[in-house]
Amino acid sequence: MRRLDTFLTCLQASGVTFFTGVPDSLLKSFCAYLTDTCGANHMIAANEGGAVGLAAGHYLATGKPALVYMQNSGQGNAVNPLASLADPDVYSIPMVLLVGWRGEPGVKDEPQHVKQGKVTLSLFETLGIPTEVLPDDESEALELTRKMVERAKSEKRPVALVVRKGLFAEYKLQNKVPDIAELKREDAIQGILSPLPDDAVIVSTTGMISREVYETRERLGQGHARDFLTVGSMGHAIMIALGIAKAQPTRKVICLDGDGASIMHLGNMAICGQSGCSNLTHIVLNNAAHDSVGGQPTVGGKIDFEKIAEELGYNVFQSPQDQYVGARQLGVEEVADGMQWLLSMDALEAQSAQEACDPSAARPNFILFRVAKGARKDLGRPKEPPQVNKDSFMKNLEEKA
Repeated sequence: MRRLDTFLTCLQASGVTFFTGVPDSLLKSFCAYLTDTCGANHMIAANEGGAVGLAAGHYLATGKPALVYMQNSGQGNAVNPLASLADPDVYSIPMVLLVGWRGEPGVKDEPQHVKQGKVTLSLFETLGIPTEVLPDDESEALELTRKMVERAKSEKRPVALVVRKGLFAEYKLQNKVPDIAELKREDAIQGILSPLPDDAVIVSTTGMISREVYETRERLGQGHARDFLTVGSMGHAIMIALGIAKAQPTRKVICLDGDGASIMHLGNMAICGQSGCSNLTHIVLNNAAHDSVGGQPTVGGKIDFEKIAEELGYNVFQSPQDQYVGARQLGVEEVADGMQWLLSMDALEAQSAQEACDPSAARPNFILFRVAKGARKDLGRPKEPPQVNKDSFMKNLEEKA
């Protein structure tokens, strides 16, 4: 099956007219097509569980099932509302799940998708959710889609359609949100990493950010033992960093996060903000997009992360970008220089001195950098498997404890 228009028309003709979810690389063409064609009938959710809730609300208000799209890695976020809300044993709410099958057995993929790929079908089976893999033949796929929608409606339950790589024709997002900054994310990362002391460690979020951290270390010849590359677990990098910071309170721990990941589990910031871990610095690289899965927009360009962080208890540092506002037109080099000045640790050492006088002033630090969407076309991936990264990172923590 290749055509997006016929698939969408099939869903709409079957009574599915509202669409929500979290963008996925295998579904990025479909997600982009929804964004360009469905207007108010399409809403990108913060996480997959929220999307299931949104679909449930839509059904309660209209009596019509919605479609929830996700990568199979998002099954975990969706399990709770699927089992405790939508299931026939509870409220019996129909919806159609469209799931990208990363890590399909026998198909080469990244290591973080291997386990999820193995359990995708069996997990739905355990939940009692009828599941079908969409076939390549278009007529068969459309007929199966109609049958599954009717089953969701007649049995008043969630059903799932699983999508293999390459099922849909390529489609590029037309209604792109303008860049909120000129600064390239990889340049920002180099500006952040360069001045850090040797005993500081990085926890980077999933997607492009971890890949660019790896590439930056390669380019600078610095090795990778100081970096924990969170290749999965979107939205949880800050809690990994917090766990390290609490266990080793004299070590400087830097979390490099994305706007989409931060929004996905925003409650993690509330816990971190109240932790009192002044050795932890949370840096959000905000490009207002799910950059790794097609550039679908987030609400990152519409919310004030700094104000949220301040209310949640962080010590918020002014971004070097803001220090230059009104003074001159910024270029990449000026902003990178500003980041290097800020992260030379002078500002953080001043904060530490304040805490020495007043221990109750101890708070984690927060900095936001606005960056442009996109990455190098030749951007590589970590060459070592996750277990090697974990072992070298733990050895570094032990040696420099």
